[in-house]
Amino acid sequence: MSDIALRYLYETVMAGSMRAAGDRLGVAASSISRQVAQLELEYGMPLFERGRRTIQLTQAGELAIEHYRSLMASRESLSMRMEELREARTGMVSLGVGEGFLGPFFNQLIDRFHREHPQVQVLSTVTSSTAIVRSVLADEAHFGLVLYTPAEPNIRVRISVNEPLRVMVAPTHRLAGMARVSLADLVQHPICLGPEDFLIRQLLRTAEARQRLFLEPAIVINSIQAMRDLAATGSVTTVLPEFSARPEISDGRLLAIPLDETIDTVTVSLITRIGRQLESAPRRLLTAFESGMARWAATASR
Repeated sequence: MSDIALRYLYETVMAGSMRAAGDRLGVAASSISRQVAQLELEYGMPLFERGRRTIQLTQAGELAIEHYRSLMASRESLSMRMEELREARTGMVSLGVGEGFLGPFFNQLIDRFHREHPQVQVLSTVTSSTAIVRSVLADEAHFGLVLYTPAEPNIRVRISVNEPLRVMVAPTHRLAGMARVSLADLVQHPICLGPEDFLIRQLLRTAEARQRLFLEPAIVINSIQAMRDLAATGSVTTVLPEFSARPEISDGRLLAIPLDETIDTVTVSLITRIGRQLESAPRRLLTAFESGMARWAATASR
């Protein structure tokens, strides 16, 4: 079934004759006649009632016109939806994010994006950095925020920010008055840490091996929120990047004390899969995160 033939049939009905349709379309009436005849041959039945002075469609012709109108309406709807996607008015964005990022930086970016694009669904999956890298490689997430720089050839780091680790203590804790805390200080007090597969725990293990001082956590838990809450009680300390506890630091529930200079920093990385072209809503949210992290990096360097 030719779209051109259906259009010629439609224009003939609208114009009242093949000659008038040809004038409107800028084609010869004979070309319109051949296309309509081809349609009739394809359908195996006439589309016009012959011998009338005006165009009169048969039942088959009515069905063909109905189909053409439905086809044009579907194409118009598709065009409008494509335009909405181009303008990021609709669609879905999927990203992976570590629990430690769930604070003012992340929330403000997501809230601003939602207010600007209320019809776009944002799907945020909170999981480990390793799982985020896997989901980005599998195209399950458009991009991700991880707490290290992945050594993965198919991952592109869009931007990264270095963040030093801090000892988090309540204002009433015995370490609260110290300007800097060493591993030797930490081993003297109960501490809450993540499990061995947490990046922060691995960084601490490296420092422990260098100094031959080993932390034995009183509490091991795989929730950064729980680590912050437990440290705020004053019964334990914990070690986190400062950005992970900004709300508690801002309202005075926690103090962030610098660690000994031998303790490494963590790298916050915004990642995508190499070769994946992000368009529309995913591209706009990715750009917002890049801009936000660039401001974050500028602040951290001062």
